[in-house]
Amino acid sequence: MWEERNKQTNTNTNTNANNNPPAAPVRTAGATPHVAVIGPNMLIIGKVTSSEDLYVDGEVRGTLDAENCRLTIGPNGKATAGAKAREVDVMGRIDGDVVTQEKISIRKGGQLVGDIRAAGIVIEDGAYFKGSIDIVRRGPEPAAIRTSEAAPIRATEPRLKETA
Repeated sequence: MWEERNKQTNTNTNTNANNNPPAAPVRTAGATPHVAVIGPNMLIIGKVTSSEDLYVDGEVRGTLDAENCRLTIGPNGKATAGAKAREVDVMGRIDGDVVTQEKISIRKGGQLVGDIRAAGIVIEDGAYFKGSIDIVRRGPEPAAIRTSEAAPIRATEPRLKETA
């Protein structure tokens, strides 16, 4: 009985003929975006400026500035700070004003107390928001500008028919 189990164990463990571990997946430099992380055991007091996507799962007191990047406040994240980013995703808590170039999403369980200025907003069921919202229009695309400059549209008055 014991010999049979040992034989089965040996045959199961020797599936790789060369006994070499499988090769690790190859990652290219551009495959994953760079994300800076403020971990759950970190407290930062002051101004945080990032030129890459920022994930906050700790605590920040001050300002968060990721102007052309995505800012994510993780489920354990707490920011007593104003925030500026291209896009903001809130799963934790922000106490402060938020300005985004694109959209802000307040996820289920997320909390935001402060004013929002964004081109789009998503507030899921179970999220908490207290403040004001200022929806701003996104800038026109460069092609649309060229088209309107090339062929201006002029309003004309309708002509009245003369009756004799």
